[in-house]
Amino acid sequence: MKRMHGSGIKRTFGLCMLMATLLFGPALAKADSVLDWNEIAINTAIANGQNPFAQARTAAIVQLAVFEAVNSITGDYRSYLGSIVAPHGASADAAAIEASYRVLYAYFPGSVLTLNAARASSLALIPDGNAKTNGIATGDAAAAAMIALRANDGSAPAQFKVPGPAVPGEYQATPSCPIVNGVAVGAFFHWQNVTPFGIERASDFLLGPPPALTSHAYARTYNEVMTVGGTASTERPQDRADVVLFYAASSPTLVFNQAARQVAQQQQRSLSENARALALINMAISDSLVASFYNKYHYNFWRPETAIRAGATDGNPKTEADPDFMPFIVTPCFPSYPSNHGSGSNGGAEVLRRLYGEGGHSITVSNPADPNIVLHYTSFKQITDDISDARVYGGIHFRTDQTAGTRLGRAVGKAVFKNNLRAVHDDDRDEDCDDDD
Repeated sequence: MKRMHGSGIKRTFGLCMLMATLLFGPALAKADSVLDWNEIAINTAIANGQNPFAQARTAAIVQLAVFEAVNSITGDYRSYLGSIVAPHGASADAAAIEASYRVLYAYFPGSVLTLNAARASSLALIPDGNAKTNGIATGDAAAAAMIALRANDGSAPAQFKVPGPAVPGEYQATPSCPIVNGVAVGAFFHWQNVTPFGIERASDFLLGPPPALTSHAYARTYNEVMTVGGTASTERPQDRADVVLFYAASSPTLVFNQAARQVAQQQQRSLSENARALALINMAISDSLVASFYNKYHYNFWRPETAIRAGATDGNPKTEADPDFMPFIVTPCFPSYPSNHGSGSNGGAEVLRRLYGEGGHSITVSNPADPNIVLHYTSFKQITDDISDARVYGGIHFRTDQTAGTRLGRAVGKAVFKNNLRAVHDDDRDEDCDDDD
């Protein structure tokens, strides 16, 4: 049985949750305008019911607008847009606040009152004058440019995939999938075509295929998820059940932006550094998810829920069927290989480790959607290991899906980091981490 790799999990109730809110909330509120408005942006996207893929896209747009606004003033890094020119002496804080606000205002009109109040509160901390006025104008320009750039990026309209005949190994819609024209379909078929932020194209990141159904590797991963991932499993310890439930409710965007804010504060990074870091992290998460969907619909591999019920048809004598198998959590409505959560999370984690180092951190992740579970980590790998376990112990992924997602996310994260927002003095070498994968 796979156990945690050094992470500690604490279930907390009542007073403990109140104390966590008091301890961590104010700390983030006193960070800087980039970190403050990153938290506002992520919370706004979640409050408006965005799915994990739209969350990642929105966060990348917000953070790139913030980066462009701040960087046009500080001039520390190479521009993403190349079109924003800030007046001399403009306030970088005002620019960051306004850039985030304007993107969020455009995408979430239902949150306008909350956003207006947050903007007023943040800008009130900056003295009135030309610096503030010019910073606001710079933020407006950066936000408008990023919104315009992403206006027709393939994220809409939604498209679906009608599954083919029930062939062993081929994806079939599971019970919770949407019905279109009377047929259960695979969702987010269009997301593979969303324009990436920091890589040329998703097809550059085509993985090798999932294991053959008749292979020993497939039998091993099949039997693992059948043993630990079903609703009736007696082989799923409470700590693994906790991570299943937490990461079912917590997107890569939520988790790795929380981690980034905390580590950036611990390392006392500057406003400009934070603007760049959050842009890169969210570009990598979003692009990893796009590349994951490209691979998913390329290989069209079946989910454990389908595979285990039809185990007698796969031609492997080491896979015993269970027609009554039910996963611990609901199976998402798209093919299995690779894992989206694994891909997006490892994309973000790869950038984080290149910015801040792999370990020696103090990271606490939480989610109001599941307030009784709070997770503590000291390295980014501990987080991604728990995410890998969460999808297997949840019964919705094979372990090979997670391994592939790790490989894909790390490759995308490395490419995003190496090819975007470089320091102006950089000679294109990897300045923060070696190339050891």
